[in-house]
Amino acid sequence: MTARFATFAALALALATAACQPPGQGTAGLSEEDVAAIRAVMQAGAAAEEAGDWAALVALGTEDFVWMPPNDRIIEGRAAIVAYAEDSGLQIQKSTVAATEIDGRGDLAYFRGTYELTMSFGGAEPFTDVGKWVAILRKQPDGSWLYSAWIWNSDQPLSEAGSET
Repeated sequence: MTARFATFAALALALATAACQPPGQGTAGLSEEDVAAIRAVMQAGAAAEEAGDWAALVALGTEDFVWMPPNDRIIEGRAAIVAYAEDSGLQIQKSTVAATEIDGRGDLAYFRGTYELTMSFGGAEPFTDVGKWVAILRKQPDGSWLYSAWIWNSDQPLSEAGSET
């Protein structure tokens, strides 16, 4: 399994489960209702991931939802994200997430934090990854918030040759 899938999986879970963490500094641009709605989206994402339901997870994103995994191409659109996630064979054994900030203005918000995940792919030996992430959300006409873009990367160095692990 590749390091790309490891970090992709780590961010997906980190963003979805971060709703349980305090918002940190800097929510002055968002109402309490907006922050609560953003947290609700993230809690729903956590439930979808725990169930292994990638389609439910990406339904929390805009139609043109974008994932930007490290050391890989940009994944654009809900169907492409589901295919990418399902192809990984991800299984989460343990997750620790710290949310460091939620902020935004008008119909645009971001959420950032750190993660530590123990996971495996396709039944392979579990491993732990540590890293950081940022998610961008857009407020919809009905007042709900949906993910627009996620970007993440691992704190783990690449192997000496820069090859995948």
